[in-house]
Amino acid sequence: MSPRLVHWELFVSEPILTLTDVVVAFDALRAVDGVSLIVPRGQRRAIIGPNGAGKTTLFNAIAGAHPPTSGKIRFNGHDVSRLPSHRRAQLGISRTFQITNLFPTLSVQDNMMLALRGLKPKKFSLFGSPDADEGEAARIVDALKAARIAERADTIVKEMSYGEQRQLEIAIALVTTPTMLLLDEPAAGLSPSERSMIAEVIRSLDPAITVILIEHDMDLALGLVDYVTCMFEGRVLVEEPPEGIRRNAKVQEVYLGKPRHA
Repeated sequence: MSPRLVHWELFVSEPILTLTDVVVAFDALRAVDGVSLIVPRGQRRAIIGPNGAGKTTLFNAIAGAHPPTSGKIRFNGHDVSRLPSHRRAQLGISRTFQITNLFPTLSVQDNMMLALRGLKPKKFSLFGSPDADEGEAARIVDALKAARIAERADTIVKEMSYGEQRQLEIAIALVTTPTMLLLDEPAAGLSPSERSMIAEVIRSLDPAITVILIEHDMDLALGLVDYVTCMFEGRVLVEEPPEGIRRNAKVQEVYLGKPRHA
């Protein structure tokens, strides 16, 4: 991975995200089991691990879909452990999902408006006009440009390729002007050329935005991030820069299923 230009000021202030002994339990199952993380501002972080490691559940805890059973989550100076997802979104957390979560019969621009007005529910009704005001229109254009689909603003979503729909999901996440972006398997189900486009979109994001991603493609993930957290059975197994993760015997054993012998 080539070095990213990141303003040094991003790393000398309080971390944007801190998790302390976070547990998410479903009856007797601890899907997340005592996870502690510190994520500096502006960092690109991958969370990897085998199926069932607790990665998406951890995302849900951070975003507010499943508040932690115990432990603490601090985001941008706020204790958000018990806040609902819409309040966390208003504070600057935005996310995408493993499966596309779009309105297929609406245009790209209308999908963007629904996301943008979702932060201000009193301003928008599904039965009213979705026309954007000047400020909202500018944010939509900027987000579509960042996702490399500005020319598709008037396209009906179901007429787009699956790769373009994944780009639209990133644009929707960006239009809310987040300070932290959670990407849950952004390249899942994509062709090699579509994966290359998604990777380029992620690489070109504003360096001030903290990005945390889950991605099963190890090479893709390690080529996009500064730091990696590997999870196993709900816990943090190891945290290292990408170069260390590639050589780590524990990661090879639990994530790749190939124990390394001396």
